[in-house]
Amino acid sequence: MSTTAAEPTGAEPGDKPLVASAVNPPHTGSVATRRLGVAAIVLLALTLLFGLVLSPPEVSQRDAVRLMYLHLPSIAVTYLAFLTTAVGSALYLRKGSVYWDLVAGAAAEIGVLFCSFVLVTGSLWGKPTWGVYWQWDARLTSTTVLFVMYLGYLAVRRLELPPEVRSRRAAVLGIVSFGNVIIVHYSVKWWRGLHQGQTFGADTKMDGLMLFTVFLGLMSFLVLAAWLLIHRFRVSWLAREVEQVGLAQALAERRAETDATGLVGRSR
Repeated sequence: MSTTAAEPTGAEPGDKPLVASAVNPPHTGSVATRRLGVAAIVLLALTLLFGLVLSPPEVSQRDAVRLMYLHLPSIAVTYLAFLTTAVGSALYLRKGSVYWDLVAGAAAEIGVLFCSFVLVTGSLWGKPTWGVYWQWDARLTSTTVLFVMYLGYLAVRRLELPPEVRSRRAAVLGIVSFGNVIIVHYSVKWWRGLHQGQTFGADTKMDGLMLFTVFLGLMSFLVLAAWLLIHRFRVSWLAREVEQVGLAQALAERRAETDATGLVGRSR
C-alpha cells in the first residue's frame, strides 16, 4: 500500500502535493516542461549556430567577441535568479509559506550555476583581451563576492537546524545578499577598472546580426533557466513531502510502541 503524502506545513492555501505518493514518486516532468526543454535545446542550438558560425567577428576583439553571446545572457539570468531568491525570501518571511521558501532556494541554485558560468566565460574572454585570465578588477571582484555570498546562502539552507529557523535565516541572507547584485551592476561606473562599460544603452552601435544573436542567446538562457527552476523546485517539494511522511511514520511507530508498552504494563 502506498503512503499518501501530506501537504507540507506552511504551504500556501490551496497548494496540493505534486504527487500522490511520496514513497515512490514519479519523475518531475510534465507535458509543459518537456515542451519547455525542447524549446531550450532548439534555442541553444540556434545560439551556437549564430554565435560561432553566422555572426561576424568584431573589429577590435575579433572572434573573442563570440563569448559575449554566452556571457551576457548568463549575467542576465544570474541577476534574475537572485532577484527571485530575494522576492521569494521576502514573501516567505511575510507569509511563512513553504512554497516561497522552496522557490527562493531553487532560484539561488540556478543563480549560482549561471554566476559560475559568468566567471568562467569572463576569464576566457580576459585572456585574449587583457593578456591574463584574471584581474582583481572591481567587476570581477564583486562578482566573485556575489558568488561566494550565495554559496553561503545555500550552505545555510543545509544547516542542521529546525526547518523554520533554517528557512528564516536563509531568507534574511537571501534578501541581504541581493544588495551585492546592485554593486556588481554599477561597479564599472563607481570604480574605474579594466572591465568594459555597459554593453547596451541609448548609444549602442552593433551589427544587426550580432545584436540578434545576443537576444537569441538571452532568450535561450531564460528558457533553460525556467526549465531548470521548475524541476529543481519540484525536486525540493518532493523531498519535503518525503521528509514529512518519514516523520509522520516515525511518530506513528513511536506511539504504537508506547501504546504497546502501556498495555503490557497494565496486563501485569
